[in-house]
Amino acid sequence: MDEPSTSTTTSRQSGNETTSSEDRGTFHLPDGDTSIVKSTAPDKETSPQAHTGHKDTPKAQDVIKSPNGHVCGECGYRAAHRAHLVVHMRKHTGERPFKCDQCDYSAAYKGSLNQHKLRHTGEKPFKCDQCDYSATQKGTLDLHKVTHTGDKPHMCWMCGHRTANRSHLIIHLRKHTGEKPYKCDQCDYSTAQKASLDKHLFKHNGEKPYMCGECGYRTINKSMLSVHMRKHTGERPYKCDKCDYSAARKSTLEQHDMAKHTGEKPYVCGECGYRTPKKSKLTAHMKRHRCDKKSAASTTADSSHQSN
Repeated sequence: MDEPSTSTTTSRQSGNETTSSEDRGTFHLPDGDTSIVKSTAPDKETSPQAHTGHKDTPKAQDVIKSPNGHVCGECGYRAAHRAHLVVHMRKHTGERPFKCDQCDYSAAYKGSLNQHKLRHTGEKPFKCDQCDYSATQKGTLDLHKVTHTGDKPHMCWMCGHRTANRSHLIIHLRKHTGEKPYKCDQCDYSTAQKASLDKHLFKHNGEKPYMCGECGYRTINKSMLSVHMRKHTGERPYKCDKCDYSAARKSTLEQHDMAKHTGEKPYVCGECGYRTPKKSKLTAHMKRHRCDKKSAASTTADSSHQSN
């Protein structure tokens, strides 16, 4: 979920952000002001009873004005209102005060909890107006609609990669920066995506909770099971906008587009400059180099042995 806006205009929040400052520590304000920003409002946000029937707008006593706003001592994030800073601090503290009453899920934001609860009810209120697809979240529906429009407004300035979603672009940029913010607490593994870390953690506990009822295939990820099921259903939701090709996976459609239409070959061999639109082909190509090196090493060793 996006952080609250840093605009000076009071905006709506996804919860009653009135947690007392003692629970967060001292917030250091600019220009030498290190006073604790304290609200006289009761601590409603951590109370389950407060999750319904309350307005999400910060209370008047939470709007503590300062020349440069309120500043996070961890990362420098600035907020116009103290309540916005309190919400932001959950990224650092890991606090998830909103609890699901049907499972052990918890969230930092009330809106996230509300979206999660739709999984239990099966409700999918966001409907596609071009097909029968529906989703629990508007953002998921927006991503789906791209399969109809082909619109990809977000572009990487380093390689030209385009995506329909800004968050996907941020993840993509980590390929260039090498940033891997998600760390495993059981080994030295780190990754650019939270989903990849979640999958990795199953390697430690061996759990594969999602099973195909058709063939018994098991996986660590619900989305992977959904993709697998397309083998049985024949569903191919990703359509090429240049021909009648369709695919079960988005990555397969992207590879088709590069191979057949754009001519783009983003995967490059560092040994010889070979280029290909498919990562799998580059992997196969690299094996040839390893085989050639082993063969050359073996030949050298044989020659040395014979000369002795």
